[in-house]
Amino acid sequence: MRILIMGGTRFIGVYLTQLLVQQGHEVVLFNRGNRPAPVEGVGQITGDRTDTTLLKEKLSQENFDAIFDNNGRELTDTQPLAEIFQGRVQNFVYMSSAGVYLKSDQMPHIEGDAVDPKSRHKGKHETEAYLTQQGIPFTSIRPTYIYGPQNYNDLEAWFFDRIVRDRPIPIPGNGLHITQLGHVKDLATAMTKVLGNSQAVRQIYNISGDRFVTFDGLARACAIAAGKSPDDIKIVHYDPKKFDFGKRKAFPLRTQHFFASVNKAMTQLDWKPEYDLISGLQDSFENDYLVSGRDQAEIDFSVDEEILQSI
Repeated sequence: MRILIMGGTRFIGVYLTQLLVQQGHEVVLFNRGNRPAPVEGVGQITGDRTDTTLLKEKLSQENFDAIFDNNGRELTDTQPLAEIFQGRVQNFVYMSSAGVYLKSDQMPHIEGDAVDPKSRHKGKHETEAYLTQQGIPFTSIRPTYIYGPQNYNDLEAWFFDRIVRDRPIPIPGNGLHITQLGHVKDLATAMTKVLGNSQAVRQIYNISGDRFVTFDGLARACAIAAGKSPDDIKIVHYDPKKFDFGKRKAFPLRTQHFFASVNKAMTQLDWKPEYDLISGLQDSFENDYLVSGRDQAEIDFSVDEEILQSI
């Protein structure tokens, strides 16, 4: 297949590009050209997707069998792209988020659960609705928290920062909130499984790890991945409602239960996660955290100190 990836040079896009090339596909990336392509020889079209006129100028004469829209956040990001390729692609794979789900008393979230109209990801759901209405052969991917090497969001690295420096780990609440992480390579693999799969057309799939973990359990898993005993770390619980952090981020996860079933993806996409939580965190720690030298970097722990001093 000839495949277009919107983005393709950061995190998910890097893994997806590598997998698609390994599978023998012809891959073309569309991005601003600020970063090198992750695989030598892949095609690259440079441009700003928010410039609709430029987007049409650059892509209208191109033909692709499939499109992966990895970085469309709002409907206005994706609609022009969908219009260009209406009726011209076999698969339009859209990167949504499990963050669209409305909080629920019944967990895990499953595809079809109610969506939160006030979610900061509501643009993702609006895009899914638009693609459905237009009859585009789309598949929507809803990950929970994504982790792994090259993660540009402070998630596992937030825990590693404290663990390698033998610092206390401030965790909001009682540490028993349940969450879910999925390794970036597992996510990319699931995305490739959509190609040529007629059962996946006009479907939504939750993609993540197949097990859930408490906040405290995640801290202990990160300790194991970093080569330390989980019994040696010091977890400090606090009430986040007693603090006003402003725009500063005190903790990298939502302070709520947040996890989703991946059974539908495992059944319909013939996919299953390669990484369990410990092996995935070890991959991130050894092949990214240490390699990047972050274990030696200066880290701002001022928010931690504010929490610890109040306790």
